Amino acid sequence: MYVISPVVSVLEEVCEGWLVDLLGLPQNTAAGFVGGSSTATLCGLVAGRDYLLRRHGWDVSSRGLFGAPEIRVVLGAGAHSTIYKALSIIGLGKDRLIKVPTDEQGRIRSDAIPELDDKTLLILQAGNVNSGSFDSFHEICERARSSGAWIHVDGAFGLWAAGSSRLKHLTEGIELADSWSVDAHKTLNAPYDNGIVLCRHREALTQALHMSGSYIIYSENRDGMLYTPDMSRRARAVELWASLLALGRSGVAELVEDLHRKALYFADSMRAAGFTILNEVCFNQVLVSCSTPELTKETLARVQASGECWCGGAEWQEEPVVRISVCSYRTTLSDIDRSVKAFVQARNEAAQK
Repeated sequence: MYVISPVVSVLEEVCEGWLVDLLGLPQNTAAGFVGGSSTATLCGLVAGRDYLLRRHGWDVSSRGLFGAPEIRVVLGAGAHSTIYKALSIIGLGKDRLIKVPTDEQGRIRSDAIPELDDKTLLILQAGNVNSGSFDSFHEICERARSSGAWIHVDGAFGLWAAGSSRLKHLTEGIELADSWSVDAHKTLNAPYDNGIVLCRHREALTQALHMSGSYIIYSENRDGMLYTPDMSRRARAVELWASLLALGRSGVAELVEDLHRKALYFADSMRAAGFTILNEVCFNQVLVSCSTPELTKETLARVQASGECWCGGAEWQEEPVVRISVCSYRTTLSDIDRSVKAFVQARNEAAQK
């Protein structure tokens, strides 16, 4: 609260304004500073759930969900697992969701989205966790807004593309959404534990997360507790403020574009070494496979055990893949060259097994 820490309150307000401007979001968009995009997603979705129900005369905070009008949830089949976790926590379980098919890059198919209405939560992605792909926001959001649906954009790492004039075409139309979740500790490279929920409807966010008590002293200034689920937390805005201040608009753009450039270099180098690249490298993700599923899995295991570099695995279109994320500003081209050599050695050893 402002009364406890005026400095943090002011820094949160400054960061909120900078983020809204940098990402091109609607004026008066509210920001809440949480641990990560998992919590930020939960905050955005609970604000949307309550907002939709309130329009139909139902106050969740007083009446709960028993007997409430039914809320429909529409999302792409490639939605991140944290989306399902958040929906489960807020009482919108996974068995009742409408999963829309995706294209070969993991983007939600706009032509397969069902008819939407003013009792619908629509969840889109700015950066598929595997391919890095971005949904067609402008086309989908215009349709969703005309129907009265609430739109949430999961932009954990991809939303930062909006800060680059060269890559912002990926996020065209995100400003039409109602809420967004993003991590500063991912693409922005701020210290860990730095998630952000952004919400077009400030009152909807605070109504969903507020609490009261005779000992709580609210002020005329920003009370950050109103924008997050927790009362006690560290001053995340200090590190975020320092990161944004140091980088500036041009620094954020340079950081984002450099990660993309190095992801392209990684993909080209792996392709030249005989690996298959399965995705369009539109941001910082590279999906890799070998000639057989077994060789892919064994190569990945050997790379992970090598100590030379580390990346995760995933399943893509029902086949195992290597999932490379270029996410640190400290990664150099020579680091990538060394990593490619490690992949080649791991694949050669796996093939001889």
